This record gives sequence, structure tokens and C-alpha cells, in this order.
Amino acid sequence: MMGDFFEIDFLDVETRKSGDAITVHYEVGGRRTIHVVDGGFDAMTQRIIDHIVTHYDNKPIDHVVVTHPDGDHACGLRGVVERCNVGSLWMLRPWLYSEALLPYFPTYNSADRLAGRMKQLYPYIADLERIADQKGVQIQEPFQGARIGAFTVLAPTPQRYFECLLRSEKMPEMAGEPSNSLAGLLEELAQIGRALVNFARGAWGYEVFSPEETSAENEMSVVQAAVIGGQRIVLTGDAGRGALAEAADFAPMAGILLPGVHRFQVPHHGSRRNVSTELLDRWLGPRLPQRPCAGQETFTAICSSAKADPDHPRRSVERAFVHRGARFITTEEGDVTTRWNAPPRIGWGALPVRPYPEDYEE
Repeated sequence: MMGDFFEIDFLDVETRKSGDAITVHYEVGGRRTIHVVDGGFDAMTQRIIDHIVTHYDNKPIDHVVVTHPDGDHACGLRGVVERCNVGSLWMLRPWLYSEALLPYFPTYNSADRLAGRMKQLYPYIADLERIADQKGVQIQEPFQGARIGAFTVLAPTPQRYFECLLRSEKMPEMAGEPSNSLAGLLEELAQIGRALVNFARGAWGYEVFSPEETSAENEMSVVQAAVIGGQRIVLTGDAGRGALAEAADFAPMAGILLPGVHRFQVPHHGSRRNVSTELLDRWLGPRLPQRPCAGQETFTAICSSAKADPDHPRRSVERAFVHRGARFITTEEGDVTTRWNAPPRIGWGALPVRPYPEDYEE
């Protein structure tokens, strides 16, 4: 008998924009579980299903988790829930709290009207709710402390989730809705800004991150962690600094003693608006005096980033993980699997170590 094991597969969401599609297969105490976290865009549905059929013995999916409502995470799950045998769907639906949120939206005179508008604002998870209801799939709330198989939700708490909703730019009544022409101009300016990023060389250990915060939707991300076979695993979605701080506060309650993680998902495809030196010290430990030799890394950091996406991962983020002893891996060259005590796979091998980025984005 093999005993406890896990295999976590980060599927390559290869479009012009990075996305997340993660499948997890593990056994704890003789019970095997399949756990899908996010599903990329619609084109990923068949790839997720094929991967489970090929590598996980075509077993039913115990848990499907939507970390947050963005399309690059939620779209592909619609087909998975519709076509597969799914035990539980875990996602947060803002319209369930329309009664409590109604006082903050004076243009609405009923919770039902507000709920209807929220479903329009978050169409991907509204579709998932409709499909799950039609199939009789149980929908559960992944708030802090919830148990999803061997995983424990570290963030968000209900309070911080509501705060994220209230400052979301998706709420036009609160944030204002730009005209089409203005929205187009802002996007053009953003493209120009990305094209004009300057790079500077930095000595080992030097770190700089963006002072800007990530979006409210990203801050809603479900952060979940597990300890399987003594290996500490943390899946972050697109969590920002607030979510990561909240998750770190709760981590000891889930048996995750910090610093120190063995498998860590790099948040938001390696964006520099999601992490900081202080947070990475808290999760992963302080910077090392020098880069470890190949094969002597202390943990694995996996980043879902498309080769066609020039903005992810940011070099400053990759440097920061390597500073703490990471073997930094991306999905740019294809699907990535990280495993412990799992059955061997024919044709799968180790990915080459990426060169340390000597420069970073100013």
C-alpha cells in the first residue's frame, strides 16, 4: 500500500492572458480525493476533464473551488460542473448578502433588485450557480475555517469579503462607470505604460514591488492550505496583500506553522501588486545570503503564467521567491506537476531551473 500522497497539476492556460486551472489528486488515511481549483477560460474545460480521466483514473470530482469570480479562473469550470460528476462546488456569491449590502446602494429599493444586478456584474459565477442548481450539486461557502477535504480555507473572512465587495470597481453605483471612450483611452494608456517599463539591475537580495494594490476581486480570492505527508501546501489564487496577511494570521489554526511552506502557488500569475518583502518573509522566511545551488532549493513555487503574456511573472517577484530558496517554476513551457509519494507518470520529468533574473522592473 502506497500511503498518503499528492499530485498537484498546474495546467498551462496558454492565451494572451494568463489564467489558473489546477487539479489536485491526493490520498490521506486511505481516502482518495480529486479537488479542482479554478478552470481558466472556456477552452480549458476539455483539458481539465481529459487530465482527470488520464491521470486520476476517471474518478468523480469531490470538490470544485472557484477562488474568485474573474473569467480567467471561473469560465472553464462551467463545463466541468455541467459535464462531470461533482460532489461540492465551493464559491462565494455576493448576491446572497444583498439584504445586508442594500444600505450601501441607495439607488436600489429592494434586495432582489440588487441581487439581480450583482448576477449581471459577476456572470461567470452566476452561470456556475445556475448549472449547479440544475444538476443538484451542493454549493458551499469557502470562508475562513471551512474544510475542503484535506484543505482548510485561510482567507477570506466574511468581514473582509464584504469590504472587498464595497470597494469593487465592478459596482458602478459606488465606483462610477467610465464611458466606452474613456475606458478605451485608459486601456491604451495602460498598454503604453506596460510597454515603457524600465529595467534596472539589482544585487542579490534587492527587492522592489509596486506601491499599487491589486483589485478588490483578486483580494476576494480563496486561500487554502493543507498538510499532506508532512508537506505544507498553499494555494493562493490571485490573493493580494490583504488576503495573504489574513491567511498568515489564520495559518497556525490550520496546522501551517510559518515561516516555511513546501509548495506555494505564486499569487496572481506573479504580479508585483500582490506581495511584499514583509509578507514573503512571513510566509517563506528571510532572504538567504546567497542563491542555493541547483537541487538544494528548500521549496517549490509554481506560477501559472502564459508564454504569450509579457506582463507575468514580473521579474521582481521571481527574484523575491528565489531569494528565499525557491525552485521557481512557470507553466510557460507546458503543464507543471508537483508531487509527493505519488504514482510515477511515464514521460513526465523535471523542468530545467530558470536563470535568476539579474534585473527587475522599476
